[in-house]
Amino acid sequence: MRYILVFVLFFVFPPSTTAQDPLVAPDSLAQAQWVHSKYGSMTLDEKLGQLFMVMANSNSETTGVQYIKKLIREEHLGGIIFSKGGPVRQAKLTNAFQELAKTPLMIAMDAEWGLAMRLDSTYAFPWNMTLGAIQDNAVVEKVGRQIGRHAKRLGVHINFAPVVDINTDPNNPIIGNRSFGESRELVSAKGIAFMKGLQAEGILTSGKHFPGHGDTAVDSHHDLPIIPFSKKRLDSLELYPFKQLIGSGLESVMVAHLEVPGLELQKGLPSSLSEQIISSVLQEEMQFKGLVFTDALNMKGATDFGSDGEVALRAFMAGNDMLLMPKDVIAAKRSLEKAYASGKISERRLARSVKKILMAKYKAGLHDHKPIALENLYADLNSRDDDLIYEEAMEHAVTVVKNNLNLLGLKNLENKKIAYVKFGNAPHDTFLNTLNKYTSVTEVRGANLAVLKKNLANYNLVIVGHHKSNDSPWKSYKFTQTELGWLKGLADDRGTNLVLCVFTRPYALSQITSFQNIDAVVMGYQNSDLAQQKTAELLFGAIPAQGKLPISIKGQFPLGTGMELKSLKRLGYSIPERVGMDSNRLAKVDRLVNNGLDSLMFPSAQVLVARKGKVVYNKNFGSPTYTSQERVGSSHIYDLASLTKILATLPMLMKMEEEGKIDLANTFEELVPDYSNTEIKNVTVLKALSHYGRLPAWIPFYIRTLDKERKPSKEFYRTQPTPGFSTKVADNLYLTDAYRDSIYNRIGRQDLKSNRYRYSDVPYYVMKKYVEDSYGSGLDHLISEFLYKPLGANFTTYNPLEKFPRSQIVPSEEDNYYRYQTVQGYVHDMGAAMQGGVGGHAGLFSNANDVAKIMQMYLQDGYYGGRRFFGPRTVKKFNTCYFCDKNVRRGVGFDKPQLEHSGPTCGCVSRKSFGHSGFTGTYTWADPEEEIVYVFLSNRTYPTASNTTLVKSGLRTRIQKAIYDSIIN
Repeated sequence: MRYILVFVLFFVFPPSTTAQDPLVAPDSLAQAQWVHSKYGSMTLDEKLGQLFMVMANSNSETTGVQYIKKLIREEHLGGIIFSKGGPVRQAKLTNAFQELAKTPLMIAMDAEWGLAMRLDSTYAFPWNMTLGAIQDNAVVEKVGRQIGRHAKRLGVHINFAPVVDINTDPNNPIIGNRSFGESRELVSAKGIAFMKGLQAEGILTSGKHFPGHGDTAVDSHHDLPIIPFSKKRLDSLELYPFKQLIGSGLESVMVAHLEVPGLELQKGLPSSLSEQIISSVLQEEMQFKGLVFTDALNMKGATDFGSDGEVALRAFMAGNDMLLMPKDVIAAKRSLEKAYASGKISERRLARSVKKILMAKYKAGLHDHKPIALENLYADLNSRDDDLIYEEAMEHAVTVVKNNLNLLGLKNLENKKIAYVKFGNAPHDTFLNTLNKYTSVTEVRGANLAVLKKNLANYNLVIVGHHKSNDSPWKSYKFTQTELGWLKGLADDRGTNLVLCVFTRPYALSQITSFQNIDAVVMGYQNSDLAQQKTAELLFGAIPAQGKLPISIKGQFPLGTGMELKSLKRLGYSIPERVGMDSNRLAKVDRLVNNGLDSLMFPSAQVLVARKGKVVYNKNFGSPTYTSQERVGSSHIYDLASLTKILATLPMLMKMEEEGKIDLANTFEELVPDYSNTEIKNVTVLKALSHYGRLPAWIPFYIRTLDKERKPSKEFYRTQPTPGFSTKVADNLYLTDAYRDSIYNRIGRQDLKSNRYRYSDVPYYVMKKYVEDSYGSGLDHLISEFLYKPLGANFTTYNPLEKFPRSQIVPSEEDNYYRYQTVQGYVHDMGAAMQGGVGGHAGLFSNANDVAKIMQMYLQDGYYGGRRFFGPRTVKKFNTCYFCDKNVRRGVGFDKPQLEHSGPTCGCVSRKSFGHSGFTGTYTWADPEEEIVYVFLSNRTYPTASNTTLVKSGLRTRIQKAIYDSIIN
């Protein structure tokens, strides 16, 4: 067999006799046989046709399509390069074109950052300059591979990528963001990684634009750029990446239209037409044996040199194999035909290029061509995998260029009042919305600098976002002169920290003359939604900073500038697949919640799921009431009811336990000396919070304050605040302040119940009193200062009407038994209402995102956002079931999974998990083993608390089951 292969190779590809006719060996006997068979069956006309690749637009008119079909039939084209259009239209055209071709067509595209470089309805991956900031080349290879998958799915065989021009001229109008950077090593490494990714999917690659288009301020589409450097400089810089890629298996090279006097002596001769540059330098000196493409021959850099026929012939004689996009392909082909007839083009020279083209077609799978399947094409080109890879790339790319005094990631949020100022003319909503997931960030504007500074007077941190178009890498990236003036004015105000985030090419930084008074600079590189989101996450420490500048900012920041920052372990935001969950399975949650809406279990709900520190599901359902037109959004807040126990009172008790202010063995008598002569005096903190203290479930304090008509008695209430009646229970309803003592006296008169498990609100009245007496301040103030403000949980509060408009607060009930009004903005629980809205067991309001922050803090053993609120030992201590042997499942404050068949969870969670549920239809649960946080908020008590269908249906735990079912094994 070995002798047969050698014979075939010798016969098909006889030994070279000149440097201009390099030997190209096939990869296999099968490839050699196919090439030999194809070439042997071709007429001269068909062979010449293989040299040409013309452009097609899938959005072109019928006449244009018919003309290309005519060229395929009559001129036997070698390939098609697709440009503008859409994927389905292109697939249909490709199938139609291939059906007409005697020899399968090589389909090409410029898909440097994905098919979206040319097509609508397709995925745009990061630009090369963005990839250049990534330090892990495996991530760059993943991007290349995903682009390769898309190309293969669409029937594209060669991607004219990667661009390996070294962009050493910041004013380069055509390369810029298309380059990986300004370092030869960086460009080479990224280019090889990108190339390997494409090749892994069977896509042919093409290094461009040879011999290097990076150091020029002229666009070869419009003129002939001059690269005025010596051969020594070119060899050490511009040619370096091409050498590296060739040594790593590059299949083709695209030759640019450049005047390069260091390599070609003839003045004005484009490199694409230079035999010295292509045959001598590329093929002989650099030993490149792959395909050589011209850049588009309809570009000004080539067309000025002569007619189509002259240019095409000169290009072929210079050593190019495929002639890309001549203005008149027929005239160009006739010129080559005449040259062949006259002997100027030898059969050997023609065979060399045509056989190389056929070899490439075989390698691309065209020996076994199959039509493109149209079914699911759009979905295949816009998948979850694309989002995952883009997200990973952006997380690795975002670069902290400056970070004075370790300002980033932002900590101590309780001390910061943050404003956002927008620069640029592109969308900024994703950035601002993501910032507001971490803390309150207000967009501030001004008609001029003076007005802007006045409006910013109350803020101590200003984030400026420079947002420029993400449509293409050629769009304008510069600051306006007005913006530069404003930036300087803001920087000069030293009473405020200033953070600059740039969502465009890094060269924008070169406009800024001084960074001395700008405290932090972050490069987001692009203005895509994900770039904005990841930059915001980085500012708050949800993700680490890993990127480095792929270019230098003269006089300011050298190449490779980039500060590495560790994550502060705040929640990030992603998609289910990022954390090992299946989006399609998780979509069952939508169906379950919507079924709850349809079944009138509740008017509205918020549902959040986080895993491994990433929020992967956060949706809002329904309207505040069954009749309202407004839809619930993420900023709406709910009455959390008994979730207050673990989100407000319990954190304070855990803090006090660490400080030695309370012990689980303490008795009620020790906490409240007034209880020394009561039956409850020996109830311990441990037993009480484990609901094993034999206390009553609840005490309806409000009933004794009603008159004979069961309305609020004038003895206890006033309609306006007056001396001695300042405890606001609801609108126009003020309770006598003296009743606070009555509440605690009544608790002291309670008899202990039978010695068994009994869920009870009563301990939290006692705990609230002890906490407040210990610190001399209200529970609402204490927990806000200790936990909510540092966490950035700005939607979490008692008495929300003091901070939020009523319309932002979801109503809880139409009360017809106590307050006789719509309960909206006031705590639903009557006992908490009688304490001025601040109860140890109820009274807290929040949204799902804030609840998740607190639960994630617990999940992380008391650490969140760069701060340790309490130690792991404390979390474990309170998250322990001390009376499981008594058939009591509860931890200390936390609810725990059921011990037998029924209980508070789906039965699919770990024993280490913990959480709580609330009367108003709320629920949250955290599982350290699966690293899951689940939050369900609803107002099932509206319009009446007697609606218990949510509870009876088990919907909240059925949703929990769907969450666990979505985990990919």
